[in-house]
Amino acid sequence: MSEQQTRTSRLAALPLRDELRGQAPYGAPQLAVPAMLNVNETTYDVPSDVVDAIAKEVRRAAESLNRYPDREFSLLRQKLAEYLNRELARDASDFGAAAVQLTGEHIWAGNGSNEVMQHILQAFAGPGRSVMSFPPTYSMYPLYARGVYSDYIAGTRGPGYTQTPDDVAAQIRAHRPHVVILCSPNNPTGTALDLAVVETAYEAALDTETMVIVDEAYGEFRQPGTPSALTLLPGRPQLIVTRTMSKAFALAGGRLGYLAAAPEVTDALRLVRLPYHLSAITQAAACAALDHAADLMANVERIKAQRDRIVVELRGMGLDPYPSDSNFVFFGGLLNEKDAWQHLLDDGVLVRDVGIPGHLRVTAGTEEETTAFLTSLARLAENSTAGVTAER
Repeated sequence: MSEQQTRTSRLAALPLRDELRGQAPYGAPQLAVPAMLNVNETTYDVPSDVVDAIAKEVRRAAESLNRYPDREFSLLRQKLAEYLNRELARDASDFGAAAVQLTGEHIWAGNGSNEVMQHILQAFAGPGRSVMSFPPTYSMYPLYARGVYSDYIAGTRGPGYTQTPDDVAAQIRAHRPHVVILCSPNNPTGTALDLAVVETAYEAALDTETMVIVDEAYGEFRQPGTPSALTLLPGRPQLIVTRTMSKAFALAGGRLGYLAAAPEVTDALRLVRLPYHLSAITQAAACAALDHAADLMANVERIKAQRDRIVVELRGMGLDPYPSDSNFVFFGGLLNEKDAWQHLLDDGVLVRDVGIPGHLRVTAGTEEETTAFLTSLARLAENSTAGVTAER
């Protein structure tokens, strides 16, 4: 018996929860290759001045590690609100709308958006309740539901994995979930939702006593003319918009996710959070990054340029990339996505197989990483291993 088989056998012998038996943990390959473009990290290095600022603040926090951190992470919440207010002001200017003003009372944060989502479901889902999302979408949503003993409902999408206001609202009214999650931009397709979908979903939610979450993990990468669901928060106490510092802020290793919602929502989350859940080190690092948001957003523009380049060049190869509002591109037209994945890996490029036949997903990296990906895939296409084979 192999070591892995022995470990599996020993796991099976434990008094594990029945619904966890036979399950595999979430995860993507972590391989040391020149171009790691599979988990939508920012592949640019953190700017040196930001590294220095984080190190300075972390050292300062280390001087008082004998004390518990600020349980309310007040300074961090204030800085997150200020950051979002600057974005909302830009949206108001672009779309001629009234600017939304958030305060620290509207903000909640956790160790990555995964913990934030867990808090939401602990408060509003749980045993005897249900959680709904719309596959293909972020694969953690069913795991969140399972983790709080909730039923998971898989909604459906239209052609090209699109969502329309009437269809989403009808599904919410039919299934009456306690929590519905809308992912915008969606992972893995990269497409952002029209705000009419969110508005109509919210109207349906009022009829069904449903909390509506809009997961905007990739919100900073959306195309011009695409407003955030943050603009819809006023007067909608059952709406939550989640964000992360893992992507645009290049802080994936820092583990800081957050949300904006009505203050009573953050009060609800205090009922389920563990004591002092955000360490002083995490708070210090995140505050320093927020103080240098402008420097980090410069890389966002570079990433968006490479993303758009990928879309254009894949079309030129006869492949089928989806329009993207994120820092990655989902594309189809592959005769065999597993062979294509292996070909790219052999060339030192790691992308994501999301389990959809004929499709792969690639993170937009640096110009050099993007060139490596496109060069490898072009060679594959020229050898007739890839081609447009199916409609969306």
